[in-house]
Amino acid sequence: MSGDMFLGALIDAGVSRALLEQTVAALGIGARLEISGVNRSGIAATKVDVIVDGEKELAAVEKEHDHAHEHGDSRGHSHGEAHAHRHSQAQPSSRTGVSATHSDVHSHPHEHSHGRGLNEIREIIRKAAISERAKKTAITIFEALGAAEAKIHNSDIESVHFHEVGAVDAMVDIVGAAVGAEALGVDEFVCSPLDVGGGTVKCAHGVFPVPAPATVELLMGAPLYSSGIQSELVTPTGAAIVKTLANRFGGFPEMKMERAGYGAGTRDFPGHANVVRLAIGEAMPTLAGKTTRETISVLEANLDDLNPQIFGYVLDRLLEDGALDAFAMPVQMKKTRPGTLLTVLCRSEDADKLTQLIFTETSTLGVRRRDEQRQTLARRWVTVATQWGEVRMKIASMNGTVTNYAPEYEDCRRIAAERHLPLKTVMQEATQQYLRSGEKH
Repeated sequence: MSGDMFLGALIDAGVSRALLEQTVAALGIGARLEISGVNRSGIAATKVDVIVDGEKELAAVEKEHDHAHEHGDSRGHSHGEAHAHRHSQAQPSSRTGVSATHSDVHSHPHEHSHGRGLNEIREIIRKAAISERAKKTAITIFEALGAAEAKIHNSDIESVHFHEVGAVDAMVDIVGAAVGAEALGVDEFVCSPLDVGGGTVKCAHGVFPVPAPATVELLMGAPLYSSGIQSELVTPTGAAIVKTLANRFGGFPEMKMERAGYGAGTRDFPGHANVVRLAIGEAMPTLAGKTTRETISVLEANLDDLNPQIFGYVLDRLLEDGALDAFAMPVQMKKTRPGTLLTVLCRSEDADKLTQLIFTETSTLGVRRRDEQRQTLARRWVTVATQWGEVRMKIASMNGTVTNYAPEYEDCRRIAAERHLPLKTVMQEATQQYLRSGEKH
């Protein structure tokens, strides 16, 4: 997965060439796109090259390589696939995403007194004539890329600079990806496991194993594997795009196929189609309401000497920092001591952060971790107007039928406190207003 391969897949899947060309021109950074049809191991695909000051990005990056301001990638690619489901007017869509395995010489950000910093890049994106949603997505991708490099080099994200050539190339790839993803008109992306390749890659700091350090950092929690190809198959830019766009990882989703597109990499591996596939479709009505399966992490710690006041604070902190749920159960521990079992449910990418919080805020000496499968009903929010103000209602459904509904506790608690009303009265009023609204699907 690389940025230019994703652009190629977008165009091949039907996104307007003119739209992406206009997007690049709107950046005003001296770049343009060169779009062509190629063949990769028998598959017709769209190849996108970024032309910077009249040169293809690869030639430009190699020309600048002697300055050692950037990390150079190996230009290798492999095949992968991305799936996007469009929301049906009649039924909710199922989750989908972006899967890929490819690489290109994309500059990796590196601290240096020259080049473009994140603030400058943010300003260029904000001034571009693209939608606010696309601007937000592009900036988020860039910040993910910068944060990964900053952590690797033990520096502050704002001090990360992109080499001049690499910054232009990355802006074209990232902003084009943001605009193209929006143009697809899909609700969700799902990404297949990523083939990261193998071998080594030469960077300004020396030779590193594939995947590159920034790619590893960006794809924490994602399912990765290597097919044995000795080349970099996922670039940091591609990983940052996946990290931002993908709602989840999984196999090919259940959907009614509408179209597919293939984006080509530079290399043509014998017997291995060097393309990324973007498949687009609509969730089937009979499938849209199925429960969603996902892998989550479960963290556990036994506590027998923690102040109960601190325990309440720890639960609040865990939930504020991204835990899906956090709860406690009384247990009988060794030496017949009464204790508390702290359990935290979280996304895999948040497990390390929340484990660190447990160690910092509690007296435990160990935290157990395991991954488990979770099934969840489709959930959404609606807002109802009560006589005291608006309250959000959480709605759960299966196969298009509402199965559960409940008023948001925090909204009701706030109104109850402000109006000096019983909490149960506010919750009952919100529920009655929801039922009167006729919002049943």
